[in-house]
Amino acid sequence: MDRIIHYFPDLTEDQIQQFTQLKELYQDWNLKINVVSRKDIDEIYIRHVLHSLGIAKVQKFKPGATVLDVGTGGGFPGIPLAILFPETQFHLVDSIGKKIKVVNEVVEGLGIINVKTTNDRVENVSGQYDFIVSRAVAQMETFVRWVKGHIKKKSVHELKNGILYLKGGDLTEELSLYTTAQIYELTAFYEEAFFETKKVVHLPLKYKG
Repeated sequence: MDRIIHYFPDLTEDQIQQFTQLKELYQDWNLKINVVSRKDIDEIYIRHVLHSLGIAKVQKFKPGATVLDVGTGGGFPGIPLAILFPETQFHLVDSIGKKIKVVNEVVEGLGIINVKTTNDRVENVSGQYDFIVSRAVAQMETFVRWVKGHIKKKSVHELKNGILYLKGGDLTEELSLYTTAQIYELTAFYEEAFFETKKVVHLPLKYKG
């Protein structure tokens, strides 16, 4: 938890309490429904929370903004981002019901009021958003196809509306189709070895009405 405070020193008391409680809740739920790998649960702050918050190092979301988290799994990156940006609305989507069940329980347990959830494939979800976030649920080409039509027309942030994607490794081939993609190395923000190959990819997407 001290690493969260180290990298995000402006947290309120409420946010610190929520991030502190988060580990307990996941440890408890993971015994019933395995949503975080056993080896990762002890490293949840580095491997899941800080990793999710890497998106916040690239783009701070404005009050009133809307963000779609596709393939949220146990709630990453959506839940840590929702704690950090309490005035931004987050929509967490996953096709696996037991994962959304855990997300709902964690959201309720932490008293988060800026999250809604949907148990479905993203292709069946309606609505448009400033940004779509995810943690490497598919190759970029597939992911872009899934989220087509979900981007708002007007950009109000420093970065243009589009995808903010947490990925690792060499992305040269995967992103060769996308000349507008910008890669941000998480080593620019974090010093832990875990982040050596981790990146945030920003891919602006045009509005399709």
